[in-house]
Amino acid sequence: MPVLILLPPSEGKAEVGTGRRLDLSRLSLTELNPAREAVLGALVDLCASPDEAAARQALGLSEGQRDELRRNARLRSAATAPAGRLYTGVLYEALDLDTLPPAAQRAARRSVLISSGLWGAVRLADRIPPYRCPIGVRLPGIGALSAYWRAALAPAMATAVGRGPVLDLRSGAYAATWAPRGALAERTVTVRVLHERSVDGTPTRSVVSHFNKATKGRLVRDLLLADARPRGADALVGVLRDLKYTVEEAPPVAGRPRQLDLVVTEL
Repeated sequence: MPVLILLPPSEGKAEVGTGRRLDLSRLSLTELNPAREAVLGALVDLCASPDEAAARQALGLSEGQRDELRRNARLRSAATAPAGRLYTGVLYEALDLDTLPPAAQRAARRSVLISSGLWGAVRLADRIPPYRCPIGVRLPGIGALSAYWRAALAPAMATAVGRGPVLDLRSGAYAATWAPRGALAERTVTVRVLHERSVDGTPTRSVVSHFNKATKGRLVRDLLLADARPRGADALVGVLRDLKYTVEEAPPVAGRPRQLDLVVTEL
């Protein structure tokens, strides 16, 4: 499946891992490991510090979420799980990886990259422990994670993309960590989900949030089930239409990603 699919992580995660402890050398995109080690060290040190209030404030946690700090402090020795099972939010529930046939699961492992404030980006089979580290966090010694990963991800993503198209389904904060440029941008398709309904007899459209994630999960699932292998952005748009999605495209701009509106009438 030549298309590379970029997904956001989910705040919802499995409570515990099930297997061996974290080994950065086993993760995909190994060129990110020095940056991963730096972010991991800063996060663990922050959460293990005696100043719990400062750590909670940095991570945007409430007083009732102290367990998140303790879990982060033990990340180096915590049990891990494949990223595809670790993330349990709305998008991943709709994608429902475990019920895909074997061929589609293999395609997913090859094609999907998940953005992460802690790891930069991981593939579905990469084993990581449950963690709490939103992309909007500023870590001591690291600073703003979005800016930090922007520098680290650029060369790694250029290699990961290869020559095929990119379907970028990341949310805005994670999309800021890597923006394709030039010819690569023109092979990239971004998607906004719009809900169309009738209000007093007039068709009205609005951007959806929660159901935006579910729609994107179903979209990826449909692409995997169809064994779609588009060779470029035009072909990718055509595949979405073949799958009976209502797609409207903004006029292409040279050197910029293609912008699609995916219009749904049911959520």
